Amino acid sequence: MRAGYDESPVNPVPAVIWLLALPILASELYFGLGRLGFLSGGSGAGQAARQIMVERTAFAPEFLIRAWDRHSVAGGQLWRMLSYPFVHYSMTHALFVLVFLLALGNMVALAMRPWAVAVVFASAAVGGAAVYAAIAAALPQMRFDPLVGGYPAVYGLLGAFTFLLWARLGEEHANQFRAFTLIGFLLAFQLIFGVLFGGAGKNWIAEVAGFVIGFLMSFVLVPGGLARLRGRIRHR
Repeated sequence: MRAGYDESPVNPVPAVIWLLALPILASELYFGLGRLGFLSGGSGAGQAARQIMVERTAFAPEFLIRAWDRHSVAGGQLWRMLSYPFVHYSMTHALFVLVFLLALGNMVALAMRPWAVAVVFASAAVGGAAVYAAIAAALPQMRFDPLVGGYPAVYGLLGAFTFLLWARLGEEHANQFRAFTLIGFLLAFQLIFGVLFGGAGKNWIAEVAGFVIGFLMSFVLVPGGLARLRGRIRHR
């Protein structure tokens, strides 16, 4: 190829993002094979397998509440705080999460080390679940459905991406609140969608918590993040 024309216009997706996406892709492939009749049980085997996997991986706030009350994590199934992001209610649900993961993860990985991207993803999933359970414990009269799917985790990547925009706008002496436009749009969209089509639960609590965790952790995980913060404080 001619010089200057041999570079791809699209950044290749880092391996760590594919590793995070692999369990989602594998589970959807398995469920898809069931729909096509390749699993025992006929054409309904795929949906049955999805339901079983959702039940085995979902995080219900009661798991953490009981562990807190017993002062012990033994038998509390707290591993579900890391398993729930990888199984989804439907293929559409999984597809949206994968789009977020690949797009946001690719951009965040340009500024973070691979292990840091994985830490943000996992911390947002665990932290989002913990905040969700804490609020459920504080409001026992209200129903909190189990957490299923990767939105809290990818919202952590959205928080990291927002930090990168926030830092860049600060360097340009522009309005840094513009960095929060995307999270505001997504939350408004979820609210409108829930009102119009029903099913608006309280999972947004875990998602917002995941976003905040991803944003705050970026001060430590993005090279120069703490230095930017100290510089902002000194100039106030």
